[in-house]
Amino acid sequence: MSNPIAATTSRASSHTRARNLAVTAMLSAVAFMLMFLDFPIPFLIPSFVQMDFSELPALLASFSLGPVYGVMVCLVKNLIHLTITSTGGAGELCNFLLGACFVFPAGYIYQHMKSRKGALVGALVGAVIMAVLSVPLNYYISYPIYTKFMPIDAILNMYREIRPTSGGLLECLILFNAPFTLVKGLLTTALCFLVYKPLSPILHGNHH
Repeated sequence: MSNPIAATTSRASSHTRARNLAVTAMLSAVAFMLMFLDFPIPFLIPSFVQMDFSELPALLASFSLGPVYGVMVCLVKNLIHLTITSTGGAGELCNFLLGACFVFPAGYIYQHMKSRKGALVGALVGAVIMAVLSVPLNYYISYPIYTKFMPIDAILNMYREIRPTSGGLLECLILFNAPFTLVKGLLTTALCFLVYKPLSPILHGNHH
C-alpha cells in the first residue's frame, strides 16, 4: 500500500523546490540587471573599479532560501554576463568567487542563528571574508587580464593619483581594493536589511 503521508510530503517538497528555483531565477535576473547599475567612487579608488549592488539579490536568496541558493544566484548572473564579457571570463570568475565568499557564510551562519543578530553576524563575516579574498583573487585573476588592455604602470599611476606614495600592485590591492570591497559588502548588508521585510512574502511565499 502507498503511504499517503509520504506522498503528500513528497509533493510538498517538490513544490517547495520548484518555488525556490523560480525565486532563484527571478533574483538571478535582478542581479544581472544590477550589474549594469555600476558607478565609480572618485578620490577613493581608480574609476575602472566600480561599485554595484548585484550581490544584494544573492544575499536575499541566501537568507530566505539557504546559502546554496545564494551561491546559485551569483553563478547564474555571471553565466548570463559571460555572453557580453569584456574580460574573457576572468571578471565573471572573480565576481562569482567573491560573491560566493560573501553570501555563503552569511546564509550558513543565519541557518544556525535564525535571528536578526544571526543575519547581521553572518553578513559581516561574509563581508570580511570577501574583502580579504579580494586581494589574492584580484592579484591572480582580474589584474593579469587588465594588464592585457592597460600597462601595469598605467594602472598603478591611477592609484598613485589618489595616494602618491602607493607602491606595487599588491600594496594597492590591500590599501584600496580590500577596504572598497568591505564597504561594498557593508552597504549591500544595509540594503538587505532595508528591503528584506517588504520582500519577504515574495521570497518565502504568501503563507509565511
